[in-house]
Amino acid sequence: MTGRLYLRVIALVGWRCWALAFLLGVLGAGAMAPLHGVFLLVPALSGLLWLVFSRFTARAAFGVGWWFGFGHFTAGLYWVANALLTYPDRFGWLAPFAVFGLAGVLALFPAGVTILTRMSARQCSGIGRVLVFAALWTTFEWVRSWAFTGFPWNLIGSVWTFSDPMIQFAALAGVYGLGLLTVIVAAMPALLAGGEDWTSRGSPARALTVTALVLVVVWAGGAGRLSGASVDRVPDVRLRLVQPNVDQKLKWDRQHRSSNFNDQLTMSVAPPSPGANMPTHVIWAETAATYFIAKDGNVRKALAGATPRGGLLMTGAPRTSTQSEAVYRVWNSFQVIDEEARIVGTYDKSHLVPFGEYMPFRRILNFAKITDGATDFSPGTGPRTLRLKGLPPVSPLICYEVIFPGEVVDSRDRPGWLLNLTNDGWYGVSSGPYQHFAAARLRAVEQGLPLVRVANTGISGVVDGYGRVVAKLGLAKKGVLDSALPSALGAPLYSRVGDWIVLLLVLLVAGTGFLMESARRGS
Repeated sequence: MTGRLYLRVIALVGWRCWALAFLLGVLGAGAMAPLHGVFLLVPALSGLLWLVFSRFTARAAFGVGWWFGFGHFTAGLYWVANALLTYPDRFGWLAPFAVFGLAGVLALFPAGVTILTRMSARQCSGIGRVLVFAALWTTFEWVRSWAFTGFPWNLIGSVWTFSDPMIQFAALAGVYGLGLLTVIVAAMPALLAGGEDWTSRGSPARALTVTALVLVVVWAGGAGRLSGASVDRVPDVRLRLVQPNVDQKLKWDRQHRSSNFNDQLTMSVAPPSPGANMPTHVIWAETAATYFIAKDGNVRKALAGATPRGGLLMTGAPRTSTQSEAVYRVWNSFQVIDEEARIVGTYDKSHLVPFGEYMPFRRILNFAKITDGATDFSPGTGPRTLRLKGLPPVSPLICYEVIFPGEVVDSRDRPGWLLNLTNDGWYGVSSGPYQHFAAARLRAVEQGLPLVRVANTGISGVVDGYGRVVAKLGLAKKGVLDSALPSALGAPLYSRVGDWIVLLLVLLVAGTGFLMESARRGS
């Protein structure tokens, strides 16, 4: 039966072939949050491999990969349109161009995978093809993390965030290593096509059994790591996460600005649940304070009034250069206020969103960025560890800075926790915030550090160093979340060696794929 299906797939030509590739990409996107249909990766990636090797030229294989990627990223990133529809009169017409344009650019990465996989046809077959394909997929995901300023959203390994045991593998090899394993397992059923090109030493059933057992071993290892794994709480720390659920259309509106601000002040000082301790530190979301607080003493006094006695209030806010600086600049910042209305800590976002926070090629593309203000934001200096009163050292991360594996801490000054402030209100009730939260959880596992996430409209939460959700406030809900701060774990392997372990695994897998073919031909 599988053989007949394979013959029907490879018989497709022209638009039918491209349409199937597109649909397989859409199918694969269903494995991402919030659906987590991991099983959908099997027909998606196995079918993609069948299409790749049904084409007689590398150029045709490139087209198959591009159409797959176009479907995959269109379905996975549709929510980007919501940001442009926030101000439909100004940017609504750009929504389809943004979704399809972004998907079209990102589709170049799967296309790179498929063209190189097809070019390897003479050197490997059967299992070797699958291993080379998986190694190339992981390599191109890594390239996607820095090419064109980088956008490692919806990496394949993130499909497992519904399972605490499975994501423990990220402590060893990061999300890339987990993705490498996932692609191998999901693409191995391609061997069921049969025929000379897909034969390997041993039966396809044996290969499928071995890969399934590897998956079981990874799950069992993660379950064993979590078995009895308790995490201490940082003493004398009680965090309050403020999630005001402010409509993005009203956030910067002059008529609502003051009421939004005062509402968050009221939420900050609300009494805790009966029997619970009072918060020691209050945290607001990205740009929750829509004022230049360093230049506005009245705003600082208001924030100080909501600061717990002896504690701190932390908030996202825009920051501008001082009068003594020759060039006027604006930063998307994290700022910390004490009860004396002093700013005692500052971090500036370093990884800015193209078109959202600055316009690339400003001299050529004379368009306004979609966020408020005519001036582009300036980048900060990169990951930084802040030392704040009453807290372990912290690495602040603003918005999508948390999606970049290996770039969330200053490796020379390891923090005790990660703090992610974001404003996912741009994306409404969509899959975007769920995908963002999934990526954040993986950073906690990779670094062995607790992560606190505060979002304007959700999802806010506290995650321990194993990636387990300790407390959470759901999407599109208004409220406060009071929680203890979990203690840090010891530094896992991935946090110590970074992507070198991924490079080693990729070379090992690809090398095994080519060596298996040499052994097959020599037998």
